[in-house]
Amino acid sequence: MTELDLILDAAREAGELALKARAGGLKVWSKDGGSPVTDADLAVDALLKDRLRAARPDYGWLSEETVDDPARLTTTRQFVVDPIDGTVAFMKNKPWFAVSVAVVENGKPIAGVVHAPALNETYAAVLGGGATLNGMTISPSDTDDLEDAAMLGDAKMFVHSAWTNPWPAMRVESRNSIAYRICLVAAGAFDAAVALSPKSEWDVAAADLIRSEAGACLTDHKGRSFSYNSPIPLVPSLVCANATLQPLILSRVGHIDLP
Repeated sequence: MTELDLILDAAREAGELALKARAGGLKVWSKDGGSPVTDADLAVDALLKDRLRAARPDYGWLSEETVDDPARLTTTRQFVVDPIDGTVAFMKNKPWFAVSVAVVENGKPIAGVVHAPALNETYAAVLGGGATLNGMTISPSDTDDLEDAAMLGDAKMFVHSAWTNPWPAMRVESRNSIAYRICLVAAGAFDAAVALSPKSEWDVAAADLIRSEAGACLTDHKGRSFSYNSPIPLVPSLVCANATLQPLILSRVGHIDLP
């Protein structure tokens, strides 16, 4: 079984489990730091770990819901997983959550799946093979101006008085899942996504490959690309857009020094 087939099957099974668990009623508590977690997050994580590590026992494992094992740093390939990306949407019975699974080799994703089960949307890519949504090839928009662009992000951030160069009027919307936001840009449903706060590698790795194979751009706010399976698995920020809009956005945010 190929890497992509393996993670596709596992992500779809995980999505079914998530929907079934939500329909049956969730147990919710707070993790250290205050972010919510449900019993479904842990059940989906366990399913993915069982399926994927049984098939590839020599691969490292990095997941939001598994205590980090530094042994992953010594492996050539790793699974980088967010069992339910967008837990708040999941808890609130909204559809904007996804199962995100990547295979990473030497810091770069080589296969990725972002499966949004409540929307019946499955984004997938393999290195050098293009990107798809439900089996159909995807590509980003050709929008060339931020004026009236379809933007994913925090609407309050874009109108904040601290900007020396105010943003033009844009159609700003929010989606809970970071991975899903990137895929929406990759597929041309939105023109760009901006988040000026740290994100975890498991939020980004699978979607990074999908957007790359689709032809969209993804960097931090200073234009730096990402590497995965880091000792501290965080990226400082993200800017995702088509090739025309990416430099326009970076010119507005690149001066910011984030904590």
